[in-house]
Amino acid sequence: MKHKEGTGLKEVQAVYSGPEGDLWELVMGEQIHIGGFSSSMALAEKAAIGAGMRGVDMCCCSGAGMRFLVLFRKVESMRGVDATEKVVKRGRERCAAAGLAGRIEFTLADVTASGLADRSADFVWGEDAWCYVVDKPRLIREAARIVRPGGTIAFTDWIEGPSGLDAVEAQRFMAFMKFPSVAGLQDYGRMLAEAGCEVLTAEDTGAFATHVDLYLDMLNRQLTYDALKIIGFDTELMGRLGQEMVFMQGLAHAGKIAQGRFIARRKS
Repeated sequence: MKHKEGTGLKEVQAVYSGPEGDLWELVMGEQIHIGGFSSSMALAEKAAIGAGMRGVDMCCCSGAGMRFLVLFRKVESMRGVDATEKVVKRGRERCAAAGLAGRIEFTLADVTASGLADRSADFVWGEDAWCYVVDKPRLIREAARIVRPGGTIAFTDWIEGPSGLDAVEAQRFMAFMKFPSVAGLQDYGRMLAEAGCEVLTAEDTGAFATHVDLYLDMLNRQLTYDALKIIGFDTELMGRLGQEMVFMQGLAHAGKIAQGRFIARRKS
């Protein structure tokens, strides 16, 4: 696992409290993860998430994943945990507007110390967000504590790809993304096993590179004005962000970064 010193929860909160978070939503939609709806559906189907279940979304942002699960997988109820006040407020508003406030609730907290009850969920969910968490082993242990025995932990995340990142590439990538660390398939598999879970799926979705292509294409061909508006029409900043996106695109096509899909079952 690669680490970036000096990056923590405060830096992540700053991203999603400000224009950078709005930029990500502009290009990726409310479901701020690679693959959007199709990725969510693939994860839910592989993990057998369905009707009548109660779930917890760790790093839920504005709750788009929870709305997806309630609307399209008929999940009974969801509890989202996120540490950024702006996105929690936005999520509550969006759930209320969708008529889902009674089935979706939010907790403003650090996901490594959520305060939720032991064994209180049928499944724990996450989508491309655990990369922002400093203490990933503690997050996995928290997820295992919250889920019931026999329950499921299902998540996707940005990970180190099969080709691997060298030290310089890793530091530049994590600095741009405000990631305190980036894990690999084996790292997450080990953490899940150490937390008392049976790993059922740990795989590269193969979706990362084509989606970065899509986001850059949208920014360059359709959403330039909208993106500039979000950052106060600062063309120099837009140029710097664009350079980092192109750098990330190269890493993705070289197999150095990827989107991982993980499904595990708590043993006892």
